Amino acid sequence: MNTMRKLENSELKRKSIEAFKEANKTPIIIVLDDIRSLHNIGSVFRTADAFLIEKIYLCGITATPPNKEIHKTALGATETVTWEHCVNVLEVIEGLKKEKVTVLAIEQVESAVFLQDFKVEKDKKYALVFGNEVFGVAQEAVAVCDGCIEIPQLGTKHSLNISVSAGIVVWDLFKKLNWNL
Repeated sequence: MNTMRKLENSELKRKSIEAFKEANKTPIIIVLDDIRSLHNIGSVFRTADAFLIEKIYLCGITATPPNKEIHKTALGATETVTWEHCVNVLEVIEGLKKEKVTVLAIEQVESAVFLQDFKVEKDKKYALVFGNEVFGVAQEAVAVCDGCIEIPQLGTKHSLNISVSAGIVVWDLFKKLNWNL
């Protein structure tokens, strides 16, 4: 019989807030544009914390911390992950591109690369743009990105919750960047 024991919180070797802020970050930036759900925002913060993401940009109508509803799902990740609010996602994308960050929309578009086929370059920094729960990434934003990644889906809906999409894509890129972990 297989005996597995759940680890206690004290055994998880969690970083302190200070240690998190000083840690080398994964070269990924998340851009959230016009996200309506406060729970989705909090969940993305939690994913960003889990994978040592460098920064989150909160654009358009996306709410910002401090916020009780964001905190409910972020569970303190708003205190660890660096974030910035910017009204205009196009300005954020253009600014990132000027800093030589490869900006990728996570969207279903012509000529998108399926996630499993996307090859990371370990010397590059990536920004992932996630859009509104109903309308996705705005066409104007897609048009100025360096490329698009699509999560392949085989069911009838062909859409995933934004926080689920962020978790899938961030994990995949994290794994590809840190294959030796």
